[in-house]
Amino acid sequence: MTEHSEDGKRQEEKTYWLDKPSSVTLVYRSVWAVCGLLAVADFFYAQHPVFRFESFPVFYGLYGFIVCVGLVLGAKELRKILKRAEDYYDH
Repeated sequence: MTEHSEDGKRQEEKTYWLDKPSSVTLVYRSVWAVCGLLAVADFFYAQHPVFRFESFPVFYGLYGFIVCVGLVLGAKELRKILKRAEDYYDH
């Protein structure tokens, strides 16, 4: 989309670096790479677990992922209970 300035010249719409699909792919792959590096790093430091299941490799990453998925699925079900009709305030 182009815009016109005061003198009538056309100006190009500013594009941002996340508008390019290649940049989005780079961010997506970078997040996966950081997650992978953190999972590998879990094997190389001394852990001090209180419970036995905490000593399982990448336990906290898996725990966080499972809880996050549970929150999303729980919110979807809760929405069915709390949802109001579109014209709720129009009465």
